[in-house]
Amino acid sequence: MVSPPPVEKLQAAEAPLVAKVLGPDFVWGVSTSAYQIEGAVQADGRGASVWDGFCRVAGRIANGDTGDEACDHYHRYAEDIALMQQIGVSAYRFSIAWPRVLPLGRGAANEAGLAFYDRLVDRLLAADIEPWICLYHWDLPQALQEAGGWVNRDVVSWFADYARLVADRLGDRVKRFATFNEPSVFTLFGYSFGWHPPAIDDRRSLYAAVHHVNLAHGAAVDVLRARVAKASIGAIHNVQPSRPVRPTAPDRAAAAMLDDFWNRAFPDPQILGDYPTSIQRGIEPHRQAGDMERIRRPVDWLGINHYSPIYAKADPAAPLGFAWADAPPDVPRSPIGWQVDPAAFRDTLLDAQERYGLPIYVLENGAGAVEKPDAAGEIDDRERIDYLAQYTGALRDAVVLGADVRGYFVWSLLDNFEWGAGYANRFGLVYVDYPTQRRIPKASARWYAALIRSEAMKVAS
Repeated sequence: MVSPPPVEKLQAAEAPLVAKVLGPDFVWGVSTSAYQIEGAVQADGRGASVWDGFCRVAGRIANGDTGDEACDHYHRYAEDIALMQQIGVSAYRFSIAWPRVLPLGRGAANEAGLAFYDRLVDRLLAADIEPWICLYHWDLPQALQEAGGWVNRDVVSWFADYARLVADRLGDRVKRFATFNEPSVFTLFGYSFGWHPPAIDDRRSLYAAVHHVNLAHGAAVDVLRARVAKASIGAIHNVQPSRPVRPTAPDRAAAAMLDDFWNRAFPDPQILGDYPTSIQRGIEPHRQAGDMERIRRPVDWLGINHYSPIYAKADPAAPLGFAWADAPPDVPRSPIGWQVDPAAFRDTLLDAQERYGLPIYVLENGAGAVEKPDAAGEIDDRERIDYLAQYTGALRDAVVLGADVRGYFVWSLLDNFEWGAGYANRFGLVYVDYPTQRRIPKASARWYAALIRSEAMKVAS
């Protein structure tokens, strides 16, 4: 077998391609989320989230994994920030655990939880790494779920109060805020497919949740704008081409419906002022006078998460008339089976620029694998390097063609709890040996560091 080229040659060949066209203010970062890395689920007064209970339902999570310990970032954040410094990123996107700062989701705040984020933010700033806070990455406090969760319109005021708490505590030091991460995932998977909490299959609840999340976004934007001087605010949407798994009329209709729920149901009302036509009727029972104005609040940027195209097939028995489908067997795939299609990423960035007209930050992109250290204790993740090289190249092409892309964040800094896949799938630039919590930078971490250094050299010259 012919050996792949050394990592250093990949770095030299690929890194300058991106650096040629991206300016001095381009943001290179890494992303994580609270439940996926923090652990310490019962430490210092943290309340329960919907994922704590969901992980304990037999068959929900691969290998029966939970986020109880995860990467123990709650105790090891300083070590993880040092890893970010080694890579050379200028920004770190993370989420606040709502139940850590408000154990019941509302009411009395938890000082110990707030103090953790104080320490994290201060350490990041001391390391010259800009904190980017996402208010919600799927870990709804269990107490709020028991009060109806996203189906209860009162959740809008609960979320606004939570946003106010975070803004007042951290807004003197943090200026970059996202309201939600991938709202289409936790609504569609939670209220239709049954893959995420609350794991129900109810069409009316789905539409209610979609609308209330959008209202909560608008309310939080207003809170952040009023309480954080010079705030830079957006939301993070997964935007991926939705394709029919077969070239039939029913599958094309299924793909169009998935596209509306996955790619349009949140950025369209938040930025353009209304829902896609196909879902307006379902939203109508939950809409009140003035709602669309409450949702469409001025934002500063569009956050995009992108990994691969997605596929749909017709399913008359499904509540929405479609089902999720695997990619065709003949397409290039990442080690965990997701399609590799950098041209789709390029076109997604161009389409989003044309549709929404906002500066774009890519806040998640990366490749999953099942991997372990070799005999020398190294992780030589060539396939991830190849993926990142292709996708950063596609980003460069989109910029050349007119997309206003201002930042790129790799998912993820660390291997972590990947929801239904548990710890089986690894997305990190840094390997985590979960029994010992030892961190081992992979070859991709060194590749990314070289990419960032090459950009700095281009700017300096």
